[in-house]
Amino acid sequence: MKNSQLYKGSLNTIIMKLLEENGKMYGYEITQKVKAITQGELNITEGALYPALHKLEADGFLDVEIEKVDNRMRKYYKLTESGEKETVNRLSELQDFIRNMQSLVNPKLEF
Repeated sequence: MKNSQLYKGSLNTIIMKLLEENGKMYGYEITQKVKAITQGELNITEGALYPALHKLEADGFLDVEIEKVDNRMRKYYKLTESGEKETVNRLSELQDFIRNMQSLVNPKLEF
């Protein structure tokens, strides 16, 4: 990843967007999906992912389901109803931020 600082503030929104699109996912699945979508440009470490997931769960935005898969317990995360609403808000804020950054980086000179 070129500059991880730029992505840190968006990690929760990235997680929530993926869960919105995919229903429920487990941690490793989230990291691999992000890596695939960004063609390897963005790698989310376990050290960043799991604290973010736990915080989103504590804030009431995620529910956890534990399932047995291949004789192992796997923890799946999914959005709660308030998590779905928060995802819409955060995506809107992120789109506004991106639009503002594009205006700053590529200003259209108007006189």
